[in-house]
Amino acid sequence: MVIAVDGPLASGKGTIARALGARFGVPHLDTGALYRAVAVAMLDQSLPPENADEAERVARTLDVSAIDESRIRTAGAGVAASVVSAHPRVRAALLDVQRAFAAQDGGAVLDGRDIGTVICPDADVKLFVTADEELRAWRRRAELVNRGEEISFEQVLGQLRQRDARDASRADAPMIKADDAIELDTSEMSVDDAVREAIKLVEAKLG
Repeated sequence: MVIAVDGPLASGKGTIARALGARFGVPHLDTGALYRAVAVAMLDQSLPPENADEAERVARTLDVSAIDESRIRTAGAGVAASVVSAHPRVRAALLDVQRAFAAQDGGAVLDGRDIGTVICPDADVKLFVTADEELRAWRRRAELVNRGEEISFEQVLGQLRQRDARDASRADAPMIKADDAIELDTSEMSVDDAVREAIKLVEAKLG
């Protein structure tokens, strides 16, 4: 059983994907963490994320087991990751890692922006999680402030809009809803409500 969960930043897809993994007893992969890790590694080496050659090199030598969650979740890492993820060769370098995760015995849940369209086009269930733009910005700011970052709502909203535009317009694997994906709008939902609705949708799809 493979479940693909796609959607924009701060829509709730990561929380939902983790909950689905726990509910159905399968491992979960946040594919965005891979791109964030590549971006952080480049920043550590003073390499601009726009450098496609270096980004590909870093992606091909990425140690997934050594990803530091505390470092990849910053606002700066997110902005750089959006640039890095637009490089076709970086996406190609990380493609096998993601597909191998999905192909493991028992299945998996993967969340990202191109899971249902590129990584796992034959997934058993596909969800596209979305929410109001400004609400997503408030959610994202709350996450960053809770981690100790000082950032205004206006800054977060601007970054979010840039990321949405870049993710949706990139030539390779843009963020789009798969034709057979079920859309879940979490704008008016609490976290618990969104998780319950997602589980309900997956169970209904699986029959």
